[in-house]
Amino acid sequence: MELPPNLKADEASPEWMNKGDNAWQLTAATLVGLQCVPGLVILYGGMVKKKWAINSAFMALYAFAAVLICWVGWGYRMSFGEKLVGFLGRPAVAVDENFLLGQPFLGYFPTATMVLFQFVFAAITPVLIGGALLGRMNFVAWMMFVPLWHTFSYTVGAFSIWCPDGWLAKLGVIDFAGGFVIHLSSGVAGFTAAHWVGPRLDKDRERCPPNNILMMLAGAGMVWMGWSGFNGGAPYAASSIASLAVLNTHVCTATSLLTWIILDFFAYGKPSVLGAVQGIITGLVCITPGAVYSKMALQLHY
Repeated sequence: MELPPNLKADEASPEWMNKGDNAWQLTAATLVGLQCVPGLVILYGGMVKKKWAINSAFMALYAFAAVLICWVGWGYRMSFGEKLVGFLGRPAVAVDENFLLGQPFLGYFPTATMVLFQFVFAAITPVLIGGALLGRMNFVAWMMFVPLWHTFSYTVGAFSIWCPDGWLAKLGVIDFAGGFVIHLSSGVAGFTAAHWVGPRLDKDRERCPPNNILMMLAGAGMVWMGWSGFNGGAPYAASSIASLAVLNTHVCTATSLLTWIILDFFAYGKPSVLGAVQGIITGLVCITPGAVYSKMALQLHY
């Protein structure tokens, strides 16, 4: 039985490529990208005082663009390329056509798709760090911090845990979609950076209401919906594991939001929008490292 013309292998669709997986992976990458731009851009711009709004939003936008250049310039190969040492790959560009059109270390889609998908993960990490520095850090200092942290911190974690040659991966460390590589690393980096930069001015700490609650909610909503690509793309296939990961993600997030609202009610006598947003972010972060860790899912995924 002969395949229809649109399913036959050709130069643009080699035999090893699964068009459905490739389409889903590109969609998942776009969803994660939308978490940053415009999701976290408008979340950060809306949640801070009016005088910090533009600077805070610009920090997120800049980090997204800066990481992309670092990623294709040297970051991807340092994270997933040829082993240099046990925790880092050899720096090299990821823009060669032959390299990008080949099959990656995992999945049935072009390396170009893997580079894009892993880029949005790399990009959101310093943007999350920026949340700890809103109203604290000079923008020029942030411009220098982002590429340096990406090069000397993010790539080490990604290679060690996610690359098959990484020393932690060989020890059996599992991180489904970024609990260690993204959330733990950005949390520790944000806490440390906030300590070294120091507290905000006393007059700014006395009262710090969000300047636009509707924009803050819109940004948080985009982050929540974009997480379908975050966890749903981690299996690297349009599979039942992806479906389970997406469903678990939304159930956990909704539970966290409602729990935070109830706690606000008991603690302060009424629910709050800020509490709801905190509940959303907490639920999303908590579910990420283990979105599908049942015995069956582990067997199917690994």
